[in-house]
Amino acid sequence: MSERDSFGHILASLHDAALDPARWSGASALIDEALHTHGSSMVFGDWVSEEDIRIGFAWYFFRGEPRRDLCREYFQVYYPLDERVPRVRHAPDSRLFHVPELFTEEELKTSPAYNQMLVATHAGNGIIVRLDGPDGSHIVWAINDPVNGDGWSSVQLGTIRRLLPHIRQTVRVQQALTGTGALGATLTEMLDHSGVGVIQLDLRGRIAAVNDRAQAVLRSGDGLFDEGGSLFARMPEEDARLQALLARALPPFGVPGAGGSTTLSRLGGPPPLVLHVHPVGPQEADFQSWSVAALVLVVDPANGTAIDPEAAAGALGLTRAEGRVAVLLAQGMSVHQIAAATGRKESTIRSHVKNMFAKHGFSRQAELVRLVQSVAVAPQAGPRG
Repeated sequence: MSERDSFGHILASLHDAALDPARWSGASALIDEALHTHGSSMVFGDWVSEEDIRIGFAWYFFRGEPRRDLCREYFQVYYPLDERVPRVRHAPDSRLFHVPELFTEEELKTSPAYNQMLVATHAGNGIIVRLDGPDGSHIVWAINDPVNGDGWSSVQLGTIRRLLPHIRQTVRVQQALTGTGALGATLTEMLDHSGVGVIQLDLRGRIAAVNDRAQAVLRSGDGLFDEGGSLFARMPEEDARLQALLARALPPFGVPGAGGSTTLSRLGGPPPLVLHVHPVGPQEADFQSWSVAALVLVVDPANGTAIDPEAAAGALGLTRAEGRVAVLLAQGMSVHQIAAATGRKESTIRSHVKNMFAKHGFSRQAELVRLVQSVAVAPQAGPRG
């Protein structure tokens, strides 16, 4: 198989993994084969503070085989001792590090994480990279040692760098589907879920099907609309980005498609629409949707029940500032967007989030969002008198 064909197979497998986490193993196996390496691991999460790290998911694969035992051992025994953790957190986005670079000379001799876990799992000579994830989160991808033991070639390192935007996009789409009920669903089943807007495109980029939430967005024409069966953005510069993403996802025959994301501004101001454009391989198409070639996932934070910040604060035992942040999170805004909208520093917003987690014993933002959303549907007390 040529290098080009191998890369195309990896991309197709990553596209599958974005829609169904069970497919990560197949993507990992293809990456191991292409790089000739001893497996890989990935951690996705958010650092609320130096001491407070929330893990969204973590996996370790060796030639496509999940090693939950090693993953569990690492987090239970070595994670608190791993000198790399704070250094990776502050590493520049997309910069490749040779694992020994993240330890001091003394630590290379004495570190239990390095000398016991990493060396034993053929990862002591690996490559590790941190990627910015959605909403201020982090993706840490670690590639184990080369099988031949001869070190890393420029070709191997070049392949890793080419994969980085696709790894990031896979996690981004997976997180957009998490909690909506659509993760792992077939293409036909996705149309029945209302947690996210779903637009299915055929090979020509024409709309093949939409679900109710996406249809409401298109009918409003606020940010995104369809004309003659094709998608367009309202603002010219944003439409240029959208059309470029669609072209990448639906390339000429024989060229692997690539996903991407963008935001579309709205007449009413923030929060903007978030679009994830995602290629669909033939193996993903079920019988009723065989013509689907790409998905456009539309995240519309404003399409929900209005929640009064003061009511949320009172019902949930939050301060007024925390209540406002909680409601904006429930509307789909990121920490960065909330900071911009409220004129506060991102560190201040993260501190509010941390305090709310502590008050309710939460470990994930999704738990807080669900609790805030419950305030909107709970019966309200009538006026007294």
